[in-house]
Amino acid sequence: MSDARVNLFGLSREGLEGFFAGLGEKPFRARQLMTWMYRFGNADFATMTDISKALRTRLAEIAEIRTPEIRSLHDAGDGTRKWMLSMDGGQAIETVFIPEPARGTLCISSQVGCAMDCSFCATGKQGFNRNLSAADIVGQVWLANRELGYRQDGDRIITNVVFMGMGEPLANYRQVLPAIRVLIDDFGFNISRRRVTVSTSGLVPQIDRLAEDCNVALAVSLHAADDALRDALVPINRRHPIEELLEACWRYAERGAGRHITFEYVMLDGVNDGEADMRRLAKLLANRPAKVNLIPFNPFPGTDYRRSPLPVIERCRDQLLRKGVRTTIRRTRGDDIDAACGQLAGQVNDRMRYRLGNKLVSISARAS
Repeated sequence: MSDARVNLFGLSREGLEGFFAGLGEKPFRARQLMTWMYRFGNADFATMTDISKALRTRLAEIAEIRTPEIRSLHDAGDGTRKWMLSMDGGQAIETVFIPEPARGTLCISSQVGCAMDCSFCATGKQGFNRNLSAADIVGQVWLANRELGYRQDGDRIITNVVFMGMGEPLANYRQVLPAIRVLIDDFGFNISRRRVTVSTSGLVPQIDRLAEDCNVALAVSLHAADDALRDALVPINRRHPIEELLEACWRYAERGAGRHITFEYVMLDGVNDGEADMRRLAKLLANRPAKVNLIPFNPFPGTDYRRSPLPVIERCRDQLLRKGVRTTIRRTRGDDIDAACGQLAGQVNDRMRYRLGNKLVSISARAS
């Protein structure tokens, strides 16, 4: 029965205004409902007291506020928390909360699996089943807020949201965009644009669309400074090579005053961590609005890659800094519960894979 009702998590403010217009109601009803849903964390229409009883009854008949169900919960020794959330068909996605002294970051998923097939990522090895709906995406944030509660001063524990979980967000553009709009809406989660980050493996047309539609923070999974190596590590590079990708990044940066692009670079021992690799990377990014985040590789079952030793990672950081490239080393969090970067796997029934190579499918054209 619930499948016949509209899950209101899937609607932006404009979408909710249209929904209420269809019921013959004024646009302000959308703001009322969003306040109850997101500011107060309320999913029960019956208790929304500034909405008429007749409308509350009607909403209960035709709509719902439904989050994914929690299949399992794991807490790491460093305070990181990972939820596995049930999807249809026995599948599951994963969502991770990372606490830090000055902020709390929620890492959310945008797809069941991933079709990008990056060679160092556990999610990609699971295959791909489907895009998440906007309701599935927003529901992760709402559920985590409910589970984590609020600080004593009333502020939310979650201050930042990153689309760095399972899936390629820009390959699910039509659902990710309204979800972002709920995150940054004053009547939604009211999170600053600078605190919402979309990470992409390099879908250039969607980067340009995002710049026009919703200029939030952008992170790019680069991982190599030459096309030959990046073709092997991040197969979408065969469609959108590094030069084309970087041009899109600089266009994106120009859209936001003072904005920089974060380039994620996973450190693979003997693969992309040589001094020559860093020279090429510095040549690409020096004197640009760029920040490099060096990510220690997090192993998963079946991988042949190894993490670069810490002294090598530090040498790479120092080499880039000397060339004027802002560089940090990401602290590994949650690896004892497989919640670290690149380890999220969930449970995926692989429905299809994009074949990359001589018969490359245009993922950009298919992205929705």
